[in-house]
Amino acid sequence: MSGTLTAPALRHLTAADRGRIEEITRAVRVFRDDEVPVALEVFDAAVAGSPDYTAVGAERDGVLAGWICWGPTPCTLGTFDLYWMAVDPAMHAAGVGTALVREMESRLAGCARLIVVETAGRPDYRPTRAFYEARGYRRAAVIPDFYAPGDDQVVYVKSVAAS
Repeated sequence: MSGTLTAPALRHLTAADRGRIEEITRAVRVFRDDEVPVALEVFDAAVAGSPDYTAVGAERDGVLAGWICWGPTPCTLGTFDLYWMAVDPAMHAAGVGTALVREMESRLAGCARLIVVETAGRPDYRPTRAFYEARGYRRAAVIPDFYAPGDDQVVYVKSVAAS
């Protein structure tokens, strides 16, 4: 890619996006086969209007290039979880992920005080962890062998202003 990229177009997701969401989520090749149906379940709840989840998509040239889903963390005051985010590998380093995270943070401004991201500790997740760290998320905890033997859970947090 040459030149300056324009920001991706962000939009509300609908049930019609489900196939592309699954395609993108599988294409990143870090989620296990049993994790993808969980992502789709959360996506389905978000597009059905559940107050527990908000989902946003990012388009490049009219094609859905990535998605993000977040929601309030149960039994907390002002804490939100970033539940899922995936960007088409062909669009990595094109600003799609950054635009999605910024959109989430913008929408949470004034109501969130803390955003929590849980991700894996496997070597193939190293770029994911670096992505969050570069956007101001700090590593708050590591739970050894959480997802599977040798696959730690790495928890990132970011404090945000709440009204």
